[in-house]
Amino acid sequence: MTRRLIALFRAARLALHICNGLIQAIAYPWFPLKVRRLILQNWSTDLLHIFNVRIDIADDDALHTLRHGLIVTNHISWLDVFVLNAVVPMRFVAKSEVRRWPVIGWLCARAQTLFIERGKARSAARINVHLVELLQRGECLAIFPEGTTTDGTAVAHFHSSLLQPAIDAGARVHPVAIRYQDNCGTHSTAAAYIDDISFGTSMWRILSTPELHVLLFATAPLNARDMDRRSLTRMSHERISSALHTAASPNFHIPVTPAQHSESNLLPIIPIGEQQC
Repeated sequence: MTRRLIALFRAARLALHICNGLIQAIAYPWFPLKVRRLILQNWSTDLLHIFNVRIDIADDDALHTLRHGLIVTNHISWLDVFVLNAVVPMRFVAKSEVRRWPVIGWLCARAQTLFIERGKARSAARINVHLVELLQRGECLAIFPEGTTTDGTAVAHFHSSLLQPAIDAGARVHPVAIRYQDNCGTHSTAAAYIDDISFGTSMWRILSTPELHVLLFATAPLNARDMDRRSLTRMSHERISSALHTAASPNFHIPVTPAQHSESNLLPIIPIGEQQC
């Protein structure tokens, strides 16, 4: 079967999966939090299976047990949201333009994504108040402080405004590094949503990629209560940058237990150590 036929087959599966998501999304906001998290996690996991995106994550990574706080991460693709939700169901802060994306924008809105209008102080202030309330209630939230997507080779400048709610709520901040790579651990730009690429073109590129891995690496958490916004932003940036630098090393490997992952029905995980390069 040619790569194009495989991509078309995946696209057909994707269309059915999105239809299923639209049906679930109608009642989604009224389900209890525990049920919403399960639906979100399962739907995201199934989406990654369709794209043949495999998550590489260590057995003892903090993301496995993380349930509340503010996740701060670098931003490469619209796929980042579903990658993270497949591991830890959470609510995201996204730019208001996402709400206007066909189908996906509506799904994100129904999944209670928080939309912010860039460059508008009043919108940022309103979102920050809401973020403080959610963090104090023990929810898990995620932000992309770069404010844009990159090719993933380096971490762009962090905007600090969205980290203030963690300080006000006395919450923990969890810097998380995201890196897309092939099955040999070489950096990949297949998922990068950058330059003038359209959403449709980006989706087709991922559908046409035989196999894509995404490395997730949660660094040590930061106690926002004890920090000012500038220091919190700088340390989050440094930890994510350091993690990506480490992951790019030829000798880098993730400590995993292959038997444990082979029995897992939750995450599409393939340990790096098992790949043939």
